Amino acid sequence: MNVTRIDSLTLPGLEPYRTMRRPVEHREKGIFVAEGEKVVRRLVRSKLNIVSILMTEDWLAKYSRILENREIEEAVLVADKSLLEEIVGYGLHQGIMAIGRVPVPPDIFGMYKAPGGPHLFVALDGIANSENMGGIIRNCAAFGVDALIIGETSCDPYLRRSVRNSMGTIFQLPVAKSDNLVETIQRLRTELGFKIFAAHPQPGSVAASECDLTGSTCFIFGSEGEGISPRVLGACESRLRIPMKNDVDSINVATSVGVVLYEAVRQKTE
Repeated sequence: MNVTRIDSLTLPGLEPYRTMRRPVEHREKGIFVAEGEKVVRRLVRSKLNIVSILMTEDWLAKYSRILENREIEEAVLVADKSLLEEIVGYGLHQGIMAIGRVPVPPDIFGMYKAPGGPHLFVALDGIANSENMGGIIRNCAAFGVDALIIGETSCDPYLRRSVRNSMGTIFQLPVAKSDNLVETIQRLRTELGFKIFAAHPQPGSVAASECDLTGSTCFIFGSEGEGISPRVLGACESRLRIPMKNDVDSINVATSVGVVLYEAVRQKTE
């Protein structure tokens, strides 16, 4: 474990932390920010590549054992908390952060070459809010989703707030990307035998508890404001809804994901 104690803001290894509010630069370099003890701990325990870790002396003492056999590309950077806060430009409450490398997205059609399962997928259309993205990821991990598919109109799941809101569960979840979600949906149906459900609370939708979710299923979720786009909705064979009361017609999309996934897992395991 290469430990570097820093007392200057000019160290080249600090550049990713100084630019953490410039996500485009991080995306171009294929890196992401992990902040907070639980998130960093999950990153350390994952199989993802770690560029560096920035922490205080107190955290170094607590992490020394789990870092003993963990490969770090550059170094574990250690400094006083006041200097860390000066580097990142705001109050760093827990005094620990890390820079990781975004993994190569999995080829879900290579992972699942023939109908089988049952498998459970979630696909996202137009999810632009990174905090909602993080909540969705956390729910997918909690309910054992086999793969999360990010459509071409959704935000980067490795944005800082998304990683933070996922509580680091994104490191455990296969996250695939689709440049054409309609085409991906069609391939899931024809090549892998998935049934495609649009979470779309409109006339003609069926309550989730009344749908047969026992086979391989992929749920499509859209943004809270616009919902699922017409072109993606047209590629879905079934539409389901979550029954609600008191004239409430929608709930937070991350909450919706949790409710639907609970019902799917209940049906698949009972």
